[in-house]
Amino acid sequence: MKKITLVFISSLYIGSTLFGATLSSDVKNNSLILYNSNIALVHEERALEIQKDDATIVYPDVAQNIKIDSVNVSLPNAITINSQHYRYDKLTLEKLLKAYIGKKVDIRLLRNRNEFKIITATLLSFNHSTALVRTLDYKIISVKTSGIEFDTIPKELITKPSLVWNVNVKEDVKAPIQLDYLVSNINFKSNYILDLDGNNSALSGWISIKNHSGKSFQNTKLSLLAGDINRVHHKRPQLYKSMRVTHSPARVKEHSFEGYHFYTIPFKVTIPNNETTQIKFLDKKNLDIERVYTAQMQNPLSLQGEKKSAVSQSLALNGLDIPLPKGTIRIYSKLKNQTILLAESTIAHTPSNTPLKLAVGKNFDLKVKETLLSRADSDEMFNVDVEYTLQNSSDENRSINILVPFNRQESSTVTSDVEHTFVKGNLLNFLVKIPAKQTENFKVHYESKK
Repeated sequence: MKKITLVFISSLYIGSTLFGATLSSDVKNNSLILYNSNIALVHEERALEIQKDDATIVYPDVAQNIKIDSVNVSLPNAITINSQHYRYDKLTLEKLLKAYIGKKVDIRLLRNRNEFKIITATLLSFNHSTALVRTLDYKIISVKTSGIEFDTIPKELITKPSLVWNVNVKEDVKAPIQLDYLVSNINFKSNYILDLDGNNSALSGWISIKNHSGKSFQNTKLSLLAGDINRVHHKRPQLYKSMRVTHSPARVKEHSFEGYHFYTIPFKVTIPNNETTQIKFLDKKNLDIERVYTAQMQNPLSLQGEKKSAVSQSLALNGLDIPLPKGTIRIYSKLKNQTILLAESTIAHTPSNTPLKLAVGKNFDLKVKETLLSRADSDEMFNVDVEYTLQNSSDENRSINILVPFNRQESSTVTSDVEHTFVKGNLLNFLVKIPAKQTENFKVHYESKK
């Protein structure tokens, strides 16, 4: 077998060429690899029979949104491809009439208001709603094109999206061929559900596949490549009509590959055209979570007067031993057996064993206020005193991370009774514990060289 990478030449009309090759309708070893960049790689194998000196091979039922210049076909050495064409003849009356010129057709002729008679004639020409035909007794008459009946669809009309190869064949061939090509307007994304139960949680993951490629993929092996591959261009995905849900009975297999992560669904799936298919690929129980409360403060060197800040709450999720494709996580919890949506968060591609921090929202019962107490700047130094007031109106003890941007220099000093560390470069973190229904405050002295 030799591998040929084809380049699209043009969509020339092949006319009435008789297609001598026989291609099996049975597709074997079919597979589909989806990328989260609105493309997929299709692989198919079919049995081919072709005679010496046959000129054409028609490969039917490719995706309507095939990328012609991506076609990669393996053919026996006895076959050489000269050109490739994408053909899809959507049936119209005009195309049928054109294909039947010089051929016999049946014609319904109106005898009276409620009765027709059928005659057989040869179609000579047509123009809009009328046609000229020659009857069996060699009379030429004009008839309405709407009354012409056709026995079959001529073989030169290709009514499914197809690849047509003009070939040279050195000898009779009976062998399998393999075809790979890219299609557009098919995409997948990951969606996750995080169910909270106290400090435990369960995470389920779903793959949502939107298919508008112009082809239904039947009983196919499905894989996903998670990662942002380099592309020449991107197109916007389109909207789709309905949803199909598939539950995975076995764990999805995952492999690292060339800087990406490759997921293989352990069963064959059917992905109809113009539908959304969902496949469950992740089900993790008893995951430990940590609730994190954070208040973002102003740089004390630019603080004037008093400023109030909301406290953001998030969840830290640990113990995930598989990588997660980028997607949306929806967080649910229960109150008196009623399910409540707490938040929606997006995640980037996340390697395995990487802590995951999910934003939840602003906490209703936690407030922080920063107040400028004094400043005594000199010509060389900033000299500022700030007081932070933390209020906990909830019924539970809380710990709040107070984040303060400040210059991290050798000449800078930070003095406070509360322990503090620099995180993420020039960001000070004060971790303050506040009992339920209490208010706490602490003071910080900042010095920094101008």
